[in-house]
Amino acid sequence: MTPGEQVNDKSMVTNQFETKVLWSHVDANRHVRHSAYADFCAQARINILEAAGFGMEMLQSVGLGPILFREELQYLREIRPGDNVKVITYLTRLNASGSRWSFRHELYTGDGSKVAIVNVDGAWIDLQKRKLTGLPEQLIKSFDAMPRSEDFEVI
Repeated sequence: MTPGEQVNDKSMVTNQFETKVLWSHVDANRHVRHSAYADFCAQARINILEAAGFGMEMLQSVGLGPILFREELQYLREIRPGDNVKVITYLTRLNASGSRWSFRHELYTGDGSKVAIVNVDGAWIDLQKRKLTGLPEQLIKSFDAMPRSEDFEVI
């Protein structure tokens, strides 16, 4: 997708990422280390951004990058080595300029058990000026195409 090309159909943007727990995700207590949850969600966020047209090449071409201000993890159940993990990602908040946003990630094991909820707040940074910025007008609709949570709010 090129800058300015828009995704208008929310059904085109997938909000699910699946992976298997690797040995490198496990800590000395034989359960998934805390930072692996954040890694799963970071990959899910990158996937949903790419599906909406915000791949690395496109972001580089407009000089933008996503940054996080807050990442909150709520652990509900243990994930174990070898488990399959599914991360479902929703856009929960967005301002009119598309410059500030929030996502919620819900993590499930292969048996359908919800194991964690991860909420993040972020923004776009101008990579040249190193300052926060809004999205170019032609990209706001593409970002807006991401699946929203039932409690989505405009900020």
